[in-house]
Amino acid sequence: MSIGSIKLRSDLLVISELINAGEKVLDLGCGDGTLLKYLVDTHDVTGRGVELSEAGVLACVSRGLSVRQGNLQEALGDYPDKAFDSVILGQTVPYIDDLSLVFKEMLRVGKRTIVSFPNWGHWRCRLTFLLQGISPISQDLPLAWESSPRIRTVTIRDFEEFCSKYRIVINKHIYLQHDLRIPDRFDKNLRATSAVYELLA
Repeated sequence: MSIGSIKLRSDLLVISELINAGEKVLDLGCGDGTLLKYLVDTHDVTGRGVELSEAGVLACVSRGLSVRQGNLQEALGDYPDKAFDSVILGQTVPYIDDLSLVFKEMLRVGKRTIVSFPNWGHWRCRLTFLLQGISPISQDLPLAWESSPRIRTVTIRDFEEFCSKYRIVINKHIYLQHDLRIPDRFDKNLRATSAVYELLA
């Protein structure tokens, strides 16, 4: 969806709707700063970002954003408890090695965490693996298995079981089929192409 001169992915649009005006926000894996810039301009947030790629950091700086280059584990360790109202992790879950550590740190430095990720439990992914015997490509993150950095496939069921295991409270959940929101039903893991969660410690 396009808002002014900024075009947001469907999951980022949902995330933006969960952010309140004037919040302190930390966007992890912020890419070129599209979401962060939108939140600064429309929600008057105090925004900070962390991005691994040099190209992403340069794009953010060119937009006037405060973004540091580095990996998430090291960056999160530099912030005090509850330094931010919201910590955002948009479609970065597949690239994180130590998920439990990163989520523990996100929930420490933020009053809440908002996460989105592509769902490899979608029926097209399952069908690709079943019929073709090849690693499926998520429609909401269309990168091949050999792409760098390495992608960790995760499904809605995987993520919700992960939250239960580490006693992370799922306060809100929104399931998307591309741009459409779908109901929380028994078949959500088959139908959703991506998901957005608001998490509490």
